[in-house]
Amino acid sequence: MSAPAGASAAPATSASGSAALALAAVVAQYSPIAAAPKRTVASFFKGDTNFPYGGKISVTADNIVCRTSNVDITSRSCDIAFKIGKRALKGRDANELFATMLMAGISAEGAAGSNIAGLSKLNCTIEPKVIKQKAGGGADCTFEPGNQP
Repeated sequence: MSAPAGASAAPATSASGSAALALAAVVAQYSPIAAAPKRTVASFFKGDTNFPYGGKISVTADNIVCRTSNVDITSRSCDIAFKIGKRALKGRDANELFATMLMAGISAEGAAGSNIAGLSKLNCTIEPKVIKQKAGGGADCTFEPGNQP
């Protein structure tokens, strides 16, 4: 059954499986988490499940806002705020995060030649033991949609 004419789908507030692993992995590389869980998430993202890690891994961000332009087609940027510190991404790194957010169901909005996608309160949980079963589970993210910095 489709939505009534003029109705829009509710914005995504969670991602699981492949999309959640991708979102967690892309954010984790900039996150202030410890090196061992960061390497584990990166290994899973590149398909290596033979990476030893015992417990659950948490990847969080307070806020993420990404922008591209339809006018200046070279312009791509993302700002990530963590509890401890911030990161500003440009170019290919920003494009990777923006595309991954879209894949995870985060909507982009446009105004005056720009595309903006954002979220807040990102909380991803990676469970290495479940991922190693290769049954589609082990990665879950929750977030609040929105483009506010």
